[in-house]
Amino acid sequence: MSPYVRTVKTASGARAVQIVYSSRRGSRDIEHIGSAHDDAELEVLRAAARQRMAAGQGELDLGVAGTSGSASAGGLLPITASRMAVLWDALSYAYDTLGFAQAADDEVFRQLVLARIIEPTSKLDALRVLDEVGVSAPSYRTVTRRLPVFAKESWRQQLAAACAAHAGLGPASLVLYDVSTLYSETDAADGYREPGFSKERRLEPQITIGLLTDQAGFPLMVNAFEGNKAETTTMLPTIHAFMNAHQLPDVTVVADAGMVSAANQKAIEAAGLSFILGARIPEVPYVVAEWRNAHPDQEIEDGQVFCQPWPAGPADRRRDQVIYHQYKADRARRTLRGIDEQVAKAEKAIAGQTAVKRNRFVQLSGGTRTVNRTLEAKARALAGLKGYVTNLAACPDGTPVTASFVIDAYHRLFQIEKSFRMSKHDLQARPIYHHTRDSIEAHLTIVFAALAVSRWIEDRTGWSIKKFVRTARRYRTVEIQAGAHTITAADPLPDDLRNALDRIHHRQGAH
Repeated sequence: MSPYVRTVKTASGARAVQIVYSSRRGSRDIEHIGSAHDDAELEVLRAAARQRMAAGQGELDLGVAGTSGSASAGGLLPITASRMAVLWDALSYAYDTLGFAQAADDEVFRQLVLARIIEPTSKLDALRVLDEVGVSAPSYRTVTRRLPVFAKESWRQQLAAACAAHAGLGPASLVLYDVSTLYSETDAADGYREPGFSKERRLEPQITIGLLTDQAGFPLMVNAFEGNKAETTTMLPTIHAFMNAHQLPDVTVVADAGMVSAANQKAIEAAGLSFILGARIPEVPYVVAEWRNAHPDQEIEDGQVFCQPWPAGPADRRRDQVIYHQYKADRARRTLRGIDEQVAKAEKAIAGQTAVKRNRFVQLSGGTRTVNRTLEAKARALAGLKGYVTNLAACPDGTPVTASFVIDAYHRLFQIEKSFRMSKHDLQARPIYHHTRDSIEAHLTIVFAALAVSRWIEDRTGWSIKKFVRTARRYRTVEIQAGAHTITAADPLPDDLRNALDRIHHRQGAH
């Protein structure tokens, strides 16, 4: 049996390199070369093992001098390059597939986008990340010189056009819209970073971010607004900018009820847009009340939908609408439990057992506190109901609109919420290190592109971007200098990572 090199794990977690010379009748002649604690040391030990196996045989002249300390005299071969080739090449492939290389032909922008996916940090520290990856990083002066270019509206429009082309949008496409805020750790407002409504209940100046995605949560456009700008006033500017940029006569906007005021909905109608919106239910809907009157001894079935047409009148400047009211037993259970807790607190407060705090069921009349039983009865009657309103005439495939299509489309909003979570946590979108508007806009442009690449990777692999980066960055390609010759070596990949890479690169046999 010919000798071969093998790698085994030791009890301490290191990897030992051994030469197995023979294997007869269960016995083996094994020579231990050494133990390695990282990939570079492991490759050097493998090279040394191969040299030892070749002792006494005709050797290829590598040009290594036989002086003391040289490789041929038992010294270590130098590693001249080390690169996260697996991770960087996969991210670069996604970047190119999305068309960003053509839309934004700038190597500095590519490096900043991919570095943010690998390790989100400041622009200065991104150069350290690129150096660890093993790519040639630009100077910090070059980065700061390019940032004003990335902040331009034309630059973002080119990226948005590439994203729209990848998503394959048309006039009947569903687009999701939502808003979030990013705060700054400063007390001084500057007209852009302004205190405003914060979901995190912060008082610091902030900016408002409007994100538009396709129905799968893939980002299409991001806009930044002043921090004190109302959420309901950000939707139309973003959608109009997107439609004008891509020559779309109409899209179907899907948004939460909190994003749409009465004036905003009229403006959407005036713009001729199709929509699927969450509908507020201030009173028990007529169709629900009629059903309960006709079925006094019967509970509403879980998932039952009530359809309420709302045709446009002669003076209305809108299309015909339909409101769907869906009842869910689980939603009702959670709501009723909350009502019970609030009513119990209200009763204790009125009885003087606890302090009177903010409670919607406590009614004040002439200095007397009572439990508002009318409001309680109304809240219980509405428990479990949620409204959805649309002005769609037909589904994107031309079939009639159904309740299931409208409700399912609305529930896709979890995809845009996921994109916001990725941008805030995985990509750390909050502009901690940026203070001027141009710098913040450039930062958000980089985060937008990084989000698109990340969502594409997740869609292809089925892995979270965090898991993919954490797994792939461990496997490096190294170059070892042996005299006048350069040896390239790489760690073997585990099967799960290899399958993920196959799905990214569309290789044959990938699942």
